[in-house]
This record gives sequence, C-alpha cells and structure tokens, in this order.
Amino acid sequence: MKTDFRSADLDAPTRAILEFTEKVTLAAYTVQPSDLDLLRSHGLDDETIFDVVEVVAFFNSINRIADALGIELENFLDTVNLPSVPAAGDD
Repeated sequence: MKTDFRSADLDAPTRAILEFTEKVTLAAYTVQPSDLDLLRSHGLDDETIFDVVEVVAFFNSINRIADALGIELENFLDTVNLPSVPAAGDD
C-alpha cells in the first residue's frame, strides 16, 4: 500500500480519503465541491474533512522543505523516538 493504495484491500471511505489526498497533493486547485460531497457521502463530517486537508498540507509542506534542504526524512524519522499510538479499537 505504501506505493499504490489502489491495489490494497481498503474500505470505501478509506479509499475515498486516499483519492482525495492524492488530488490535494498533486493539484489542490482542481478540488471541487463535488469532491467534498463525495467524502461526506462516505460519512465524513466537515471537521474531519478539514483535518484530512490539514494533515495533507502539513506533510506536503514538510516534504517540500526536506526536498529543498536535501534531508532524507525516512532516515531522520528512524532517529526520532516517537510515542506509539494505539490502533483504533485497542484499549
């Protein structure tokens, strides 16, 4: 899934989010109200859609900064001690 989410076994809402994420990343100026309506039809509310856009924008920004400065993020992240986050449904 890391390189091609389309071949992964995903539920429809997750697939819609990833397709939207790709569109925002590659051509945010092409996002239309119908794209947001599609996310809503999969059960996302406006706050969640905002969160998706915010996370996409953050990661796109970080990647551009890293690219401009020649920073290898995967190697950098290996050196950072991030707290683990439990998976949904874990108690």
